[in-house]
Amino acid sequence: MEGYQFQNWALTYSSNPELYFQPTSIEEVRQILELARQRGKKVKVVGGGHSPSDIACTEDFMIRMDKMNKVLEVDKKKRQATVEAGIFLCDLNEELARHGLAMSNLGAVAEVAAAGVIGTGTHNTGIEHGILPTQVVALTLMTAGGEILKCSDSLNEEIFQAARLHLGSLGVILDLTIQCVPAFRLHELQFPSTLTEVLDNLDFHMKKSEYFRFLWFPHTENVRVIYQDRTDKPVQNTSSWFWGYAVGYHLLEFLLWVSTFLPRMVPWINQIFFSLLSSGRDERVDCSHRIFTYECLFKQHVQDWAVPMGKTKEALLQLKAWLENNQNVVAHFPVEVRFARGDNILLSPCFQRDSCYMNIIMYRPYGKEVPRDQYWAAYEEIMQNAGGRPHWAKAHSCTRKDFQRMYPGFQKFCSIREQLDPTGMFLNSYLEKVFF
Repeated sequence: MEGYQFQNWALTYSSNPELYFQPTSIEEVRQILELARQRGKKVKVVGGGHSPSDIACTEDFMIRMDKMNKVLEVDKKKRQATVEAGIFLCDLNEELARHGLAMSNLGAVAEVAAAGVIGTGTHNTGIEHGILPTQVVALTLMTAGGEILKCSDSLNEEIFQAARLHLGSLGVILDLTIQCVPAFRLHELQFPSTLTEVLDNLDFHMKKSEYFRFLWFPHTENVRVIYQDRTDKPVQNTSSWFWGYAVGYHLLEFLLWVSTFLPRMVPWINQIFFSLLSSGRDERVDCSHRIFTYECLFKQHVQDWAVPMGKTKEALLQLKAWLENNQNVVAHFPVEVRFARGDNILLSPCFQRDSCYMNIIMYRPYGKEVPRDQYWAAYEEIMQNAGGRPHWAKAHSCTRKDFQRMYPGFQKFCSIREQLDPTGMFLNSYLEKVFF
């Protein structure tokens, strides 16, 4: 298809690929790559388009795998599901439930493709759980030359540890096998606390709840603690449309739009919305995937870095102090703080260490841009000084020099990439900043 315009979900990045493809078979993927080789074109594979950066943009060939979206096999004995790369997690969740299975952890957004989720290192929270790519036990990859590689811990193991977080730079993921668990319900408990209390008792909270995270409201001491734990209790959901959407979405967006003219309103907005929506105690019970996923509200800019677990308190307090000392800068709520187990995936932000993710946000009410450069730069400096690594899907200013310092396995990944794609077919401007 010609004339297609790609835009990411947040409408912060767009591109106009020369040709746009939606293959329905492995052979069609092979033919697209052959055409790209003949014409000397780059190829970019996109999923749901939720990455709030330009990682999915290209002016050459774009492939969307949404027509290759089948569940190929469910092995109930091993509790594994093999799926085509383009399946959206919202569809996979329902299919797994029909087989009495579930993924052990999920990110906030379900309208994302399976291969895209592992491509950028999607994560949730829970110190006993890794990022989502750690649930992948095997995958199939087509290289720039059209070769098909089966990869797992026992087959092409080095490529497997690179491809589980591939950045779209190694080839086209065709299918992947996910290690599942028996379907389960989650009991979610939310309650208010303070930043001081939570940071002073982090170990307690992490042991208390399997999936613990918290939301800090900048310019205040207020925190919303969220526990999610397995339960046999029946489904229970008392959410209110009025408070959740009329107030928590529409009124908030309007007030944040007004604050673009009166920035000093933002601390007041953060305090008021904590009092209105987060100062009480709330509970609900539902199947796991309905608890893990949640509303991301309206369009936004975000950053999300993973720091070593032991740096959590120091880094967050430094961010709080910087905002207090720079009162001309305002920060939207929340700063979301989550945790993940270390792994051995070469480009994982959690490579060889348990980590704390700190996600900051600046909303774009009604699509209007808001000043964020000072906040962004200060946050990045604090994260870098704490030994942090950025989430690959999110916007950041890091270059190859930074990644060489951050990732012990970076050079190994580069060597694998150059071996699989010697002509750079799968590069774009984002990846050129990463690798060159």
